[in-house]
Amino acid sequence: MPAFVTFGRILFAVLFIYTGATKLFAMQATADVIATKLVVPDVVAPYAQQVETATAMTTPQLLAIAIGGLEIIAGLMIALNFGARFFAMLLIVYVAVATVLFYDFWNMAAPDNAKMLVDALKNLSIIGALCMIIGYGRTTRPAEAAYGDV
Repeated sequence: MPAFVTFGRILFAVLFIYTGATKLFAMQATADVIATKLVVPDVVAPYAQQVETATAMTTPQLLAIAIGGLEIIAGLMIALNFGARFFAMLLIVYVAVATVLFYDFWNMAAPDNAKMLVDALKNLSIIGALCMIIGYGRTTRPAEAAYGDV
C-alpha cells in the first residue's frame, strides 16, 4: 500500500510541476490571461504600482511568476512528501480561487458551457485529491485505523 501512495503522489504532482513550468515558459501568455480575468482592487493599487515600478514588470506578469513558482514548488514538495500537507493546503486555496475566477460556466448557456463545466469539475476533483493528501498525512496507516469501524 505505501508504494502505491508514493507512486500516486508522484503522478499527481506531475500535473502541478508541468502546468507551473508551462506558465513560466509562456509567461506573457499566462499574464495576458490573468490580465483579462483579474482586476487589482483600488486599495491595493498604489502598492501594486510600487512593485511594478521596482520590478519593471506588470502585476499580471508578477502573478504569473508567483503562480508558476507555487505550482512547481508545491508539486515537488508533494512528490517528495516534504511539507505535503502545507503545500496541499496552499494548492487548495489556489485551485479554488482559480476555479471561481477563470471558469465562470454559470454565465454561459447550457451547450456552450460544457468545456468550462468539465474543467471546473476537474478542479473540484483535484481539490478532493489534495484533501486526501492532507488527511492521509506523512505516515501510512493500516486500513482499519483509517476507516474505523464500518
